[in-house]
Amino acid sequence: MIKILMVDDHIIVREGLKQILSEEMDFRVVDEAGDGQETMEKFRQNSYDIVLLDISLPGRDGLEVLKEIKQISPKTEVLILSMHPEEQYAIRALRAGAAGYLTKKSATTEIVSAIRAVSSGKKYVSASLAQRLAQEVEVNRDRPMHETLSDREFQVMCMLAAGQTVSEIAEELLLSMQSISTYRSRILQKMHMSKNAELTQYAIRNDLLA
Repeated sequence: MIKILMVDDHIIVREGLKQILSEEMDFRVVDEAGDGQETMEKFRQNSYDIVLLDISLPGRDGLEVLKEIKQISPKTEVLILSMHPEEQYAIRALRAGAAGYLTKKSATTEIVSAIRAVSSGKKYVSASLAQRLAQEVEVNRDRPMHETLSDREFQVMCMLAAGQTVSEIAEELLLSMQSISTYRSRILQKMHMSKNAELTQYAIRNDLLA
C-alpha cells in the first residue's frame, strides 16, 4: 500500500485528485493538508511514502516545505504539483530534493504514472524538462540571472514581473510589506535592474510568466 499525504490549499483540487487515486487499489490518501504549517505538523506525527505537494501554499511556500521534509525524512518521495509551467520552478524543485514535477494542467492524466514512477525510486519529468536538465549539466553553460536568486526571491520576482504590487504580494505570502520591499531591493540589485518593468521584460524573454 502506497500511503500518500496530499497538500493543496484548494479543497476542490484535492477532491478531484483523490477521486482519481481512489481507482488504484494500492494507493491510499491517508492525510490531507492545506498549508505548510499543517503539512509539517502531520508529517512529524505520521509516516508517508509519497507527499503530493502544491508549490504555491499560503505562508511558507512549497519549496521551503519540500526542503524541510527532505531534511526530516530523506527517503520520503515528494512529487510537486504546480499551476506554474516547468520553466518557472521545476529545476529548482528537483535541486531541492523533489522526485518529480507535475503541472496541474496535466495532473489528471499523469498523476497515477507519476506516483508509480517516484514510488519505485525513479524521477518523474516531462520530455521537455528532461532536455532542460541535460542542458544544465553542460560545463560552460551560461546561467541566466534569475538563477542567482534564492527560492523566495525568485517567487517574489515572478509575482512582481506579473504586475502584482508589494501589498498584494505581502498579503498572498502572509509576509509584511517591509519584507517584500526588502526582497524587491535584493532582486533588483542581483538582476542589475532598477524597476519592475525591467523584471517584466526579463520574465517574458525567459518564459517565466504563467
